[in-house]
Amino acid sequence: MTRLILATRNTGKITELRAILTEAGLPHDLVGTDAFPDAPDVRETGVTFAENALLKAHTLARATGLPAVADDSGLCVDVLGGAPGIFSARWAGRHGDDKANLDLLLAQLADVPDEHRGAHFACAAALALPDGTERVVEGRLTGTLRREPAGTNGFGYDPILQPEGETRTCAELTPEEKNAISHRGKAFRALVPVVRELLG
Repeated sequence: MTRLILATRNTGKITELRAILTEAGLPHDLVGTDAFPDAPDVRETGVTFAENALLKAHTLARATGLPAVADDSGLCVDVLGGAPGIFSARWAGRHGDDKANLDLLLAQLADVPDEHRGAHFACAAALALPDGTERVVEGRLTGTLRREPAGTNGFGYDPILQPEGETRTCAELTPEEKNAISHRGKAFRALVPVVRELLG
């Protein structure tokens, strides 16, 4: 059984990818970064989601000698030319302050009419092998931005993105409903043929 490392300490992400691989009949032993306490933290210095995902995957593959998967994702707002994009987690200046990021974005879009509030969550997922082989796939979840947050599930910008064809925000969906349509779920599922091709 091939051991595969996912560049995250988020157990939810590990569970999600493990379930997708198992469902596809790929019984790889998937572990997170916690399995390697000496693995280096990676600064996301890329200018695209794909570059950041590759940066993390290559760093881990080199450090552990194992095939590594990494992802990077964010919210891309049409009228902001795709911003916050790779800066989604630190849009308000401090990394991971969801409320500040959300408040700032809503303030910036306050005078934007409903018909121009299109946006999408984007995710790039990369697989890198210790020999330098790499592949990147992408997934997206398209919708519109609400004027007020709604829902308590999820995190980040979930309370304001209403997926196409939905009346609820991502934060009002159950975790199962969200995983079925999410940008990360789509990217992880797109990785399956890549894992099959490169790892068997």
